[in-house]
Amino acid sequence: IAHDWPDAAGIFSKNFLIWINEEDHTRIISMEKGGNMKRVFERFCRGLKQVEHLIQERGWEFMWNERLGYILTCPSNLGTGLRAGVHIRLPILSRDPRFKKILDNLRLQKRGTGGVDTAATGDTVDISNLDRLGKSEVELVQLVTDGVNYLIECEKRLERGQDIKIPSPISPFRK
Repeated sequence: IAHDWPDAAGIFSKNFLIWINEEDHTRIISMEKGGNMKRVFERFCRGLKQVEHLIQERGWEFMWNERLGYILTCPSNLGTGLRAGVHIRLPILSRDPRFKKILDNLRLQKRGTGGVDTAATGDTVDISNLDRLGKSEVELVQLVTDGVNYLIECEKRLERGQDIKIPSPISPFRK
């Protein structure tokens, strides 16, 4: 039987929730408005440790491979499984022909604010890390934080009528 929605969705608070049997076996989400990525990530880590403790008490564990990282049902999430995303309004930059190249070089991707497989509509986009393999969770959150700060800087420069630069490409793997 096909399902359009997860079998279970546990909402513990408005900023931390768990979905079961959605795209992946388990999806753990930490979110909030305002852009404090550090607080969101710290909440995610605390919650993940609690979830892992609960499943270990029952004799189970997350599937993990030393070479591939966490083994998930969605191949695009292989590795850390972490997607750190930010909804951001970029009315000028999002229409600039260099925007896609800037995102590619920063190892970021653009989605619609409605989630996976939604097109970006209007000025607000979801910006997240392109990679899951090759970097740690902390490195990926920092990559998104630095990248979003760069996008904001570009947007402000364009607002003032100044030019922007396409940054040098970032390697998808640790150096």
